Amino acid sequence: MTDGEDSGGERSARLAKDLRQDRLKRALRENLRRRKSQARGRDDVTIASSSSDDIERREGSGKNPGK
Repeated sequence: MTDGEDSGGERSARLAKDLRQDRLKRALRENLRRRKSQARGRDDVTIASSSSDDIERREGSGKNPGK
């Protein structure tokens, strides 16, 4: 065996490492997509909850927190 050649064990170890790195890259990418989607969903809910109907219900509850 010369310096430029890999043994079968080294080659399979490198292949296993590469496969693991590819799997982790895909998992991280999918996780980022899912988190972005969740953040967009939370933004939509926040915008919808600030409607005037929601404010009127709080004002008309009959409670006077300042008195």
